[in-house]
Amino acid sequence: MKIKTSIVIIIGCLFIFLFIMLPIFLSVQNKKDDYVASLKGTSFSLTDINNNPITEKSFDGPLTALFFGFTQCPDVCPMTLNKLDIIIDELEKNKKKMKVIFISIDPDRDTPEVMRNYINSFNNKFIGITGKPEKIFLLSKSWGIVSQKIFSEDGIYTVDHSSPVILLKNGKFVAKLTYRDDIKQSLKIINKFL
Repeated sequence: MKIKTSIVIIIGCLFIFLFIMLPIFLSVQNKKDDYVASLKGTSFSLTDINNNPITEKSFDGPLTALFFGFTQCPDVCPMTLNKLDIIIDELEKNKKKMKVIFISIDPDRDTPEVMRNYINSFNNKFIGITGKPEKIFLLSKSWGIVSQKIFSEDGIYTVDHSSPVILLKNGKFVAKLTYRDDIKQSLKIINKFL
């Protein structure tokens, strides 16, 4: 009898806890979604690796994918760009298009020539952007990208950075892909907006 009473009390407390915590959890989740949806980028003026002017208007179009990374990235950046390369091939089979813009967060080392050679290792034509570090920093920050140089004892550095693929439709944020999303999941998200 005491065990049944204890179980009923524990279950009752659990329901009360869930009843109290659910609105708090939903509120936090909504604020997170609102924050991501509020990302609008900033006005900027840069040039791509072919010296063509690039502004926030360059992000207009049916669907644009922004990816902030760097050419000496050992893992996430090449894997993400390779995934985007495959996704573009899959979209083209269905006569769909998506523009991919790769923006270097390491402009000190990623010169236009370095970026051009790196991007040319992929099948599809990505737009590469590099420029003055302060301009790149402001642009990346405006899209919620966090990056930091991590130096080793010998003075060589890598760049630790957030790595979402930001999807824009007509220049406005609609969704993001993460490195955890496989190609099938990514295509499902992308096809919602094409």
